[in-house]
Amino acid sequence: MDSATSDEKPSDTRTPLGAQAENGLKIVVVGGFGVGKTTLVRSVSEIRPLSTEETMTQAGESVDDVTGVREKSATTVAFDFGRISLDARNVLYLFGAPGQERFWFLWDRLFSGTLGAVVLLDTRRIDDSWYAIDRLERHGMPFIVACNDFGGPRHTHDEIRAALDLDPQIPLIDCDARSRESGKQVLITLVEHLQHLYAAHAPKPEQELV
Repeated sequence: MDSATSDEKPSDTRTPLGAQAENGLKIVVVGGFGVGKTTLVRSVSEIRPLSTEETMTQAGESVDDVTGVREKSATTVAFDFGRISLDARNVLYLFGAPGQERFWFLWDRLFSGTLGAVVLLDTRRIDDSWYAIDRLERHGMPFIVACNDFGGPRHTHDEIRAALDLDPQIPLIDCDARSRESGKQVLITLVEHLQHLYAAHAPKPEQELV
């Protein structure tokens, strides 16, 4: 799940972004180790994503908790980077943060200039998402939670919200990080959440006195 993508994955030979693009918007994907962040970035990016993956070794098993992801053969050591053209002048930059605790110090730099975040969740290892949610709340950064489909027992959204102590206003959706369409829906959900938040905090026009 953490590296394979479905047949919906776009071609790496698509037309690159035109020189007329003016605005770059940034979103970060965070979450625990092996939840599928690299896969999500790969599945939705219109370009060949930049990945800083290294082969996992037996020595790393003494440092990283590989419970539930022992089939994982590579891991992100800095960040993943992808790009999506929204229109002729706006482009979305997508950054995937490393999940291991020893690389968490990189998160603050990745958060700089970010509009919002996606917390990717493996419901088999819910506790691994606590740090991501806590860090985002400390930064005051808007986010949504996306439950990646790894198979196995299903949990209701109410059960997941209770386990994460998640605010009812924060969107919680299911996804398959391997699917481009599913990944796009995750990003659309985040954008709609951001629009709702900004609209709620926008100053209201003064009413004219009659």
